[in-house]
Amino acid sequence: MEKEIIIVFCICDKITQALKIVEDPQVKMTNSEIMTTALVSMLYFSGNFEKGRNFLAEHGYIKKVLSKSRFNRRIRAIGESVWLSLFYLFVEISKRNNLRDYIIDSFPIPVCDNIRISRCKIYNTQDHRSCVASKRRYFFGLRVHMLVTKTGLPVEFLLAPGGCNDCRVLKQFQ
Repeated sequence: MEKEIIIVFCICDKITQALKIVEDPQVKMTNSEIMTTALVSMLYFSGNFEKGRNFLAEHGYIKKVLSKSRFNRRIRAIGESVWLSLFYLFVEISKRNNLRDYIIDSFPIPVCDNIRISRCKIYNTQDHRSCVASKRRYFFGLRVHMLVTKTGLPVEFLLAPGGCNDCRVLKQFQ
């Protein structure tokens, strides 16, 4: 666990340096520490930022920890491009470690369930209509298609209309 936390911090630090993100000299926690705390919270504490912050502070990984509200504001201040760059870097690392065995699966993001399908205004074409066979219900919306390793690490994902199946989307993966 200790090695993983240090590796995550080093990767976050290199990403912020490579993207030339300039920080205010008065900050208590750097962007690298913020990103590390968020990722450690996701990995070990089911996304509970408070537990992640407390753990890293108690074990001495981070010296000056921000308050809960300030921490949340700083996470949201980090740009989407930084998070995507970090995600794609982790994807490349996972691709190099697992060169052969991948699994593709999908799950729905329903915008509108069956009872309101006639009033749906966002996704109202038949391409966006699909059914979840295990739940025996129809929906309008999107479907997330994920390519994961055998151990469950995400490698790549695509958003497609709800009616697209895995075989059609498989051709779009890199």
